[in-house]
Amino acid sequence: MAQLYFYYSAMNAGKSTSLLQSAYNYNERGMNTAIFTALIDDRYQQGKITSRLGLSSDALLYDKDTNLYDQINLLLARQKLDCVLLDEAQFLTKQQVKQLSDVVDYLNIPVLAYGIRTDFMGETFTGSAALLAWADKLVELKTVCHCGRKANFIIRFDQSGNAVTSGSQVQIGGNDMYESVCRKHFKASVWDKT
Repeated sequence: MAQLYFYYSAMNAGKSTSLLQSAYNYNERGMNTAIFTALIDDRYQQGKITSRLGLSSDALLYDKDTNLYDQINLLLARQKLDCVLLDEAQFLTKQQVKQLSDVVDYLNIPVLAYGIRTDFMGETFTGSAALLAWADKLVELKTVCHCGRKANFIIRFDQSGNAVTSGSQVQIGGNDMYESVCRKHFKASVWDKT
């Protein structure tokens, strides 16, 4: 029976690596996968998922206007699909999460969605909030703060290295702009300054 999975974490916990490993496992067994990533994420190359370990794979693109159910249904008309894997799930809309649940419920295809739970202000992304509510299985991928505690928050830094406490929720960047930290260090850097 197919299920909707949400693998979530702070940055640098291995979400893309885990997604690519799952796709590899399916493909190694002769199964077909469809891999999606957000059009907005162009850190490496549009249409490519790349892990910090150097693994990569081509991916189909989605943006806020993509009907994922229709797109997956079109793929299914051409070949059997055994799993759908989706990176950067925090950028999904609530409607797209419903569409992914329809893929599971009506097409009987498991969906593995990977994303960040909260933004640099500690607020839940729309896609992540919907997945936390609708997913059949929630799996936290863990990473560590510089102090050794579990990192479950993200700090965004400006060009001078100061923690950013306001601004657009979405700003694409990597380790040069973001750091995963524990709640205590997040509060000291962000909440205590707002």
